[in-house]
Amino acid sequence: MERGGKVEDDEEDLFVDSEFPADDSALLSDSSTPICKLKDSITWLRPQEICQSPELFPEDISLGHAKQGLLGDCWLLCACTILLQNKHLLNKVIPLGQPLWALLEKAYAKLHGSYERLWAGQVSEALVDLTGGLAEHWSLRSLGNDEDHSKEQKTDLVRRKSGRALVKLVKDNCLLACSTNSRPAEEASELSQYHALNVLECVEVSTTSEQKVNLLRIRNPWGRCCWDGSWIEGGHGWSTLDPLCAMGLKSRISQGEFWLDEEEFVSMFDDVTVGYQVNQTGHLKSIYSGHTLTHQHQLTGEWKKGSSAGGSRNSNRYSTNPKYCLKVRESGEVLVSLLQHKDNKRIVKSVQNIFEDLSICEHQHYHAIALHIWKLEKKRFNLNRVLNKAPFASTHCHAYDREVVLHQELQTGYYLMIPSTYQLEAEAQFLIRVFSSSSTSLSTLESPALPLPLTIGGEWDNNYFQGVCGDIMESTGVNIKITLRQTTSEKDLYPIGFHIYKAQDGMSESRLPVDDEPVASCVPHCYNQVVFLMCHLHPGVYTIVPSTYEPDCPANFSLCISSRVHRKIVKCQEKLGKPIKEISCTSLMQN
Repeated sequence: MERGGKVEDDEEDLFVDSEFPADDSALLSDSSTPICKLKDSITWLRPQEICQSPELFPEDISLGHAKQGLLGDCWLLCACTILLQNKHLLNKVIPLGQPLWALLEKAYAKLHGSYERLWAGQVSEALVDLTGGLAEHWSLRSLGNDEDHSKEQKTDLVRRKSGRALVKLVKDNCLLACSTNSRPAEEASELSQYHALNVLECVEVSTTSEQKVNLLRIRNPWGRCCWDGSWIEGGHGWSTLDPLCAMGLKSRISQGEFWLDEEEFVSMFDDVTVGYQVNQTGHLKSIYSGHTLTHQHQLTGEWKKGSSAGGSRNSNRYSTNPKYCLKVRESGEVLVSLLQHKDNKRIVKSVQNIFEDLSICEHQHYHAIALHIWKLEKKRFNLNRVLNKAPFASTHCHAYDREVVLHQELQTGYYLMIPSTYQLEAEAQFLIRVFSSSSTSLSTLESPALPLPLTIGGEWDNNYFQGVCGDIMESTGVNIKITLRQTTSEKDLYPIGFHIYKAQDGMSESRLPVDDEPVASCVPHCYNQVVFLMCHLHPGVYTIVPSTYEPDCPANFSLCISSRVHRKIVKCQEKLGKPIKEISCTSLMQN
């Protein structure tokens, strides 16, 4: 925890973190949340000044409830409670000898830039950050129009939405949290706001009429009950059970915990977060099959404007997105995760309406992302032909999530994976992770050095002119359009044109072959802002020489080289998912 900070020479001096000092710079980023009211009025205390024996989590879980104050980070508190239930994960996050809960919150605030940046978020994000594993965010409400999804996707979505599936996940000891997005104001305070809670266990009981009922034990991070359904103290549900059974279940609940049945759970909560179990060796356990995913690979990537930010499949520049090859050596279960890095510069500041609607913040700092996979017949392939076909598997839409996860059973062979943003030219860095039950390998596919369309700037001056060199790689040649634009006002136009020369074998690319006959020319020179030429070029290296008709005509110009991508019409166009809601309850925790 001392890395990046400063410690005085005297061993008795206490640690001071110079990168995250105890002042308002650590508290606030843009003053866009209610905690800005605390500026200049915060007293910073060391752990031993708060309590005599500070502990992150005591041995008795019931005494370890986090008390949420003004900071709307119940989503983080839920992830912390899950750590408490998995001590081997907790030991990876908290250094031995520093058992203070507030230290974990401070470290997470430092990672995000300030405490204010912890206002509103997703349990799934905190869970991934704290465990290094995977988590999926499932909606219990509308998942979109059924006709928007393929048969396989609809089956998967319906299964996720099923309460039975959730019950099985709890019984399999998966890491589970639930959240509310909106409720009528007359309902219980926490559940009428944007709040996250933990799912601790599920038990199946039989009523006196021999009906099976699944009961789920829920914990409120605030440490108090916020539910008044059939299974609260004195609720009519207990009268349907054997008294001994009812007494045993009631004895399990601690402060802030309550029981509800499966039907109440599905009707009450809007979303669930399902975290993958991480075993002692760091391997994930699949929530779909229960198998241990013993193989893992990861690669970083970037969508870069002008080169690799090709947008969705609706765009004719989709093929310029980063591409990855997945080799499956043995058939088995595969999970592919696409995680984008947060861009805090994109967070919209609403300083004028600071307190009007702070219970929900949409993902202004995330792009809508998706992942598509194609099955390849062989390792070498024609990209355009592959992209003309429907994907073998994909996420069901571009989602405004930090991370999207694709689960699939894959046979032996090669697979092309393309991560994309919905918006063209959207820039971001990302991480691709692959978890599998069988042997796999992951590699980056290099894109051509000069992807089309390509625009190059240049200048004519009194003593110099420059040619542009390009390499045509297609085995059968390519039809291209070359456009020359002079960047001057219409009253100062020069007559312009260009010639295209093919470089001879062994010829240096720096030597301009002006003594040779051009293979194509855009002449005569014209007094136009823009001139262009359509031509077919065979494989080889070419030099394009733009020129003015007369010498000594200084001007700036741009040269654009483009080609038509012949692609079949895709019947199912890409869909854009709805912005997800971040969890942030604004009420103060009262004792």
